[in-house]
Amino acid sequence: MGAAMVVAAPGVAGAAEPCQLGWSNVGPRTCAMTDVGMAPVWTLGNGVCAGMLVTSGNAFDGPLAGYSDARGAVHSIELRISQGYSPLGEWGSTSLACDVTAIIDWRNLDTGQSGTTSRFIPATNTSTRPMFVYVGTGPGRVQLTMRTDHPNLPVTTEVFVP
Repeated sequence: MGAAMVVAAPGVAGAAEPCQLGWSNVGPRTCAMTDVGMAPVWTLGNGVCAGMLVTSGNAFDGPLAGYSDARGAVHSIELRISQGYSPLGEWGSTSLACDVTAIIDWRNLDTGQSGTTSRFIPATNTSTRPMFVYVGTGPGRVQLTMRTDHPNLPVTTEVFVP
């Protein structure tokens, strides 16, 4: 009788293999990724409602596998946008949440390409139920600016897309 142990190490995807972004928080990840973090975007919505959009995400080389909302996406950014703040986490009420449209302006600093993506983010999309937005920027250094369709304080960051 004997025992065996197998250890799987993360790798980099071959050209024909799908990227397993989000496949498992303990399993192998087969795509190159860069974390994206942005300061909150402060905004007004629904008349006089004070709101805060919180954004994080990943820049990846892809292609994303079939389970993804952006199947086949390559050299893109996946943003997770949520509303407001809950001091008690998912068990407490959320404040600073208003219905707004998030507008993401991007410019690839290496290729000169640019574009704008927008998505309506209801006040119900809190940290436990974020909205996913995919931005196809191509590889390189990308400048992202996030704003809303209401009075706001826009936020800009730079990320490297593999």
